Amino acid sequence: MSAVTPDVPSPVRNPIVPLLNREQAMLEFNRRVLAQAQREDVPLLERLRYICIVSSNMDEFFEVRFADVLEAAQQPEGGPTRRALADVAAAAHRLIDDQYAAFNDSVMPALKQRGVVVLNHAERDEAQRRWVDQFFQRQVRPLLVPVGLDPAHPFPQVANKSLNFIVELGGTDAFGRENRIAIVKVPRVLPRVIRLPASLSHGQQAFVLLSSVIRAHLEELFSGRTVEAFSQFRVTRDSDLDVDDEDIANLRTALRSGLATRHFGQAIRLEVVNTCPESLSNFLLSQFALPEAALYKVNGPVNLVRLNELIDQADDDVSGGLPSLRFAPHEPSWPATLPRQGSIFERLREGDVMLHHPFESFEPVVQLLREAVSDPDVLAIKQTIYRTGSQSALMDLLLEAARRGKEVMAVVELKARFDEEANINWAERLEAVGAQVVYGIVGLKTHAKLLLITRRERAGNGQPVLRRYAHLSTGNYNAKTARLYTDVGWLTADPELTGDADGVFQQLASLTRGRAPRQLLLAPSTLQRQLIKLIGRVAQAAREGANARIVAKFNSLTDETLAEALAEAAQAGAKIDLIVRGACMLAPGVPGATDNVRVRSIVGRFLEHTRVLYFRWGDGEDDEALYLSSADWMSRNMLRRIELAWPVRDAALRQRVIDECLQPYLHDGRDAWRQQPDGRYERVGTDGPSAQQALLALKSS
Repeated sequence: MSAVTPDVPSPVRNPIVPLLNREQAMLEFNRRVLAQAQREDVPLLERLRYICIVSSNMDEFFEVRFADVLEAAQQPEGGPTRRALADVAAAAHRLIDDQYAAFNDSVMPALKQRGVVVLNHAERDEAQRRWVDQFFQRQVRPLLVPVGLDPAHPFPQVANKSLNFIVELGGTDAFGRENRIAIVKVPRVLPRVIRLPASLSHGQQAFVLLSSVIRAHLEELFSGRTVEAFSQFRVTRDSDLDVDDEDIANLRTALRSGLATRHFGQAIRLEVVNTCPESLSNFLLSQFALPEAALYKVNGPVNLVRLNELIDQADDDVSGGLPSLRFAPHEPSWPATLPRQGSIFERLREGDVMLHHPFESFEPVVQLLREAVSDPDVLAIKQTIYRTGSQSALMDLLLEAARRGKEVMAVVELKARFDEEANINWAERLEAVGAQVVYGIVGLKTHAKLLLITRRERAGNGQPVLRRYAHLSTGNYNAKTARLYTDVGWLTADPELTGDADGVFQQLASLTRGRAPRQLLLAPSTLQRQLIKLIGRVAQAAREGANARIVAKFNSLTDETLAEALAEAAQAGAKIDLIVRGACMLAPGVPGATDNVRVRSIVGRFLEHTRVLYFRWGDGEDDEALYLSSADWMSRNMLRRIELAWPVRDAALRQRVIDECLQPYLHDGRDAWRQQPDGRYERVGTDGPSAQQALLALKSS
């Protein structure tokens, strides 16, 4: 598990088929998400939510992915990257233009027909304007501090993704000077969407945007002057925390310091409204040292993400038999193989239990930990922490376990992007009650999802023994996302799996080399190598004319070594189906190279997050393997993270994984997209079965 010399294959030198551009593949995924907003069979508020999701995804794309490409393009040897950068920037512009077209021309007019309206100043009647004015004077105006620019008032620091106004003024200031440019920073504490009282809404659900409220009152902020031009603007910045793991004494302290400056990294993108005068947009570009290609003129609010506030506030009026504005409520079912009452420990001694989220509840994981905390025979609890959220029943239980004197070890990943502050806070709280907190291994993110409980029990001869119980998962320890993401959790008392899990925790804490795991595949030491070995076994079976099949489901395929191994297996005759939610750099269907590769993507109500890997190299019972994993097939997961994959050895559970996590997705005819050799995607259909809907029906029956 060394961060310096992982036992992995060398990079690919001469690939069978050129790989697709990673950033273009990411943009293609967001096009598929945007397509959900254009589907008439999707409820209207959910269509708006998909538009918000695209905005959130694009923010992260610019903050992280585009920032990396931009940095590479600026290197002396970055010529090819500069050309790719221009292509990616052009594609991003087209996608954002299409996003606002869907917002303005499709979703918002349809919501208006259902009585959900966002009123601008011109559309508000006199009574509504009086109410908005009172709201501005009481709630907004006291928090605004306009900054007129001159040599003593330089351009202010503008935080990442914050809402601001640039204003061009006529006349002179209070001192007789003609400084013409002012900046109004909008505090983040203010709501971006305000609902008007029902008494003023004329039977509708009427909302106003904070940007519209401020726009209507700009003149008041500059007494004695005229507002000649203005625009909202928003800048997106590089938000990766630049911390050298090997050159610091305390990672937590360094990250805490880095969080304070994250919001003011290098500017990457500038958004203004499409009515912004060129003189003002050029001024902003010069202030942020950005080229014209970084300017995005949008037809609407510069931050569509904040329209989630409208979705949360809107009522679902279904009077008169009208269709719902939201997806039907879904309450995850309790797993049929797990009793609601009684000890989970007793049940696990009978065999493993599979949890399929969000169709099945995440509550058994919480209940397992709750039982462990209250059980006097439980001696130790160990858990990895990646994305738990700022509020977490699981973390509260770990704190309580430590208070009760149990040995608690938490492997907290402090560099979980955009969750750093929450994880630092949890780490400090855990340490305060005596838990042992470690931060994994320098240079490697701990992305594995693992919970291990050690309990004192009695053997058949009455002698005391220690038995371990574990939970492994493809997803995070986050009860909220467990209702939104598809994932598989695994509860087990299998001695080999739990023994391997204990070895992982021992190595993360002690940094010593332990015994080789019996069942788990671990990154960065063995996972990629073992996957390539499995792919090679399938390829050899294909060459010998035997049954050769790979079905793999994960979020991304961008690792060149694994992509090349798949291409070689396909060329040998293996049939390969990949279910890839996001970016896939392996081009399917290329004649003479990847004819046997099919790639599909599922974009539906829930975010596909499960990682399932199936390999078959013959017709015998022992000629197949099925793994569940925390890792995507990306180089960072294989080489720069602590990841794990575990085998499903029970025949009945293995069939259940295939029946629920693979087969429905291979036959999805409603939410599925088929990748073309050039990287574009085509929808498979609109009238066929939906894997997610079928699983919802299965688990609710």
